[in-house]
Amino acid sequence: MKASVIGGGTWGSAFALHLGRLNIQTKLWIREQDVYEEALRHKENRTFLPDYVFPETVSFFHSHEEALASTDIVFIAVPSKFCRQIYQQLGPHLSSNQMIVSLTKGIEENSLKRMSEVMEEIFSPFFTPWIAALSGPSFAKEVAEGHPTAVVLASRKESQVKKIQHLISSPVFRTYTTSDIVGVELAGAIKNVIAIAAGISDSLQFGSNSVAALVTRGIAEMTRLGLKLGARMETFAGLAGIGDLVLTCTGKLSRNHFVGAEMGKGKSISEIVSSMKMVAEGITTTLSVHQLAQKAKVEMPICEQVYQVLYENKDPRKALENLMTRKLKSEYQKE
Repeated sequence: MKASVIGGGTWGSAFALHLGRLNIQTKLWIREQDVYEEALRHKENRTFLPDYVFPETVSFFHSHEEALASTDIVFIAVPSKFCRQIYQQLGPHLSSNQMIVSLTKGIEENSLKRMSEVMEEIFSPFFTPWIAALSGPSFAKEVAEGHPTAVVLASRKESQVKKIQHLISSPVFRTYTTSDIVGVELAGAIKNVIAIAAGISDSLQFGSNSVAALVTRGIAEMTRLGLKLGARMETFAGLAGIGDLVLTCTGKLSRNHFVGAEMGKGKSISEIVSSMKMVAEGITTTLSVHQLAQKAKVEMPICEQVYQVLYENKDPRKALENLMTRKLKSEYQKE
């Protein structure tokens, strides 16, 4: 099978590198003209994934039409805030024969739709899309380095998703499958919000106890919302849930943890964003999760405090104190 990867950022580049190493003919679409030309010259993405040379099986494109032509499967690794625009550009060049896999971990602003829902909306006028979502604890740099990684691939058509499972799996990249695309996408998005809280906690030097509490209660929050929106409980105990949450809250490569840590130092969101090359999905996802929770009438105290810090200029130390002084209750009591 031949593959396209749409998105030449860190994750898209690392995933294309992974596919290329599996001897899969892979087309990598890169939006930025300078990064595209750099990849053509050096067979590297020195801007977003430096020090890794792509194998000959990976080629580079700046045209959507050329990047999608004659491929069987399309992986889309674009920040959520750009997805609708990119999907609209891709739609006319996709076909019903192509499988489409979202690598994006976010929720669209305003519509509050998951990425697979946005895809269905955009692509349906052209054809009935076959869509999956890939998630789990997978820092791009560690995938590029070939460290053992386990992920989960979700699609309602679980029998067909096994084709992709076997295609992308390797001795260092193990893929599991599930039909719970709702849970996998929600978990992948919400964990970024909890990671911002963990970054704030670490910046304030609250210690390991605090992060463990945030991870544990964070999984409770995302499970409550997920169940209300039609997800399955076991998904949040798996790779897309607790697995990715632990990684993002504790790993040094986490962009969202970095955002929280910088906020804990008193920096503003604009200062933090201007210092980053890559997108931290948790910033926009915090707003979307806040609105989703209100709409679904689900209490999510950690996510709510992160929202108030990011969007209402609440003091981070006060936000964490508020979490600790809430009304006492049973651990398994509904919030």
